[in-house]
Amino acid sequence: MTTTTEGTGLRIDAGGIGTHYHDVGSGEPVLMLHGSGPGVSAWANWRLNLGALGERYRVLAPDLVGFGYTERPGDVHYSLETWRDHVWAFLDALGLERVSIVGNSLGGRIALAMAGQHPERVERMVLMGAPGVGMTLTEGLKALRAYQPSEDNMRRLLLDCFAVDKSIITDDLVRTRYEASVAPGAFEAYRDMFFSPEHSGSQLGITEEQASAIGTRTLLLHGLQDKVVPVEVAWTMLRLLQNADLAVFARCGHWTQIERADDFNNLVGDFLVPADQTHL
Repeated sequence: MTTTTEGTGLRIDAGGIGTHYHDVGSGEPVLMLHGSGPGVSAWANWRLNLGALGERYRVLAPDLVGFGYTERPGDVHYSLETWRDHVWAFLDALGLERVSIVGNSLGGRIALAMAGQHPERVERMVLMGAPGVGMTLTEGLKALRAYQPSEDNMRRLLLDCFAVDKSIITDDLVRTRYEASVAPGAFEAYRDMFFSPEHSGSQLGITEEQASAIGTRTLLLHGLQDKVVPVEVAWTMLRLLQNADLAVFARCGHWTQIERADDFNNLVGDFLVPADQTHL
C-alpha cells in the first residue's frame, strides 16, 4: 500500500487493540516506532521517510496505543511494557517473526526493550534521539509534558524544542499537530500516560546492565542540538551497547528524520541491509 495522507492507513487487531498503521513498499520488514510528543502519530513522525525507505523495504509504521488513530481502551495501563507488548502483538498479527526497528525517542526506548526481551526477533535497530542511560528531565522534555492545547502553544513548543531550522515549522505543521493533540480522547490519554499515578508512561529508565546485555546491531542517530534528549545520552549508549555505531547530525535538533531527511533516509536505508546481503 502507498500511503499519501495521515489517516489513510490500514487497521488490524493487535492484542485486542484496533491498531492503525501504514504499510509501504516490499522486501525485508522494517518497523518504525514514533515518539511521544503531543499530537504525534506514525505519519507525523515518518511522513518524509516512509516513501524513501519503502523503495527498499517493507516499512510498517503503527500508531502506538494511546496515540494517533489507534484505539485508546479505557482500561489500558500506559507503560513501557504496555507499548512493548502492543508492538509485539502488532507484529504477531501480521505474522512477522523478525524485523528491523527504527525508533524515534519513546520508540527507540521501546526498541531497546524489545531487543532486550527477544533479541532473536530483532534483526537490526536504529535509535534516533532515544532516551537511555544518563537521561535526565531536560527543559525540552519538561516543555513537552507541560503542553496545554492551543495553536500558539503548539507553535511555541515546536519552535523552541524540536528544530534548529525554524523554517520547517510551518503553519500547516502547527495546525496539523494541534488538531491531532485535541482529537477525541487524545489529550486526556497524553495527560494520563505521563502524569496519572495509575499509569507509568514516564518510567522509561534503562540500567547500564540492561544496555550492556543488548547485542543487536545498532545505529544511534542524534541531533547535536537536541533539547529533548541530550546528545551525551547517545555517547553513553555507544559505549554500553555491544555492537553500535553513532552518527551525529550538526545543526539538528530532536527531529533528524525531518531536519535532515535525505541524509537520514540514505544512512538508515544502507544500514538496514540484511547481514547476508551486505557483500553481494
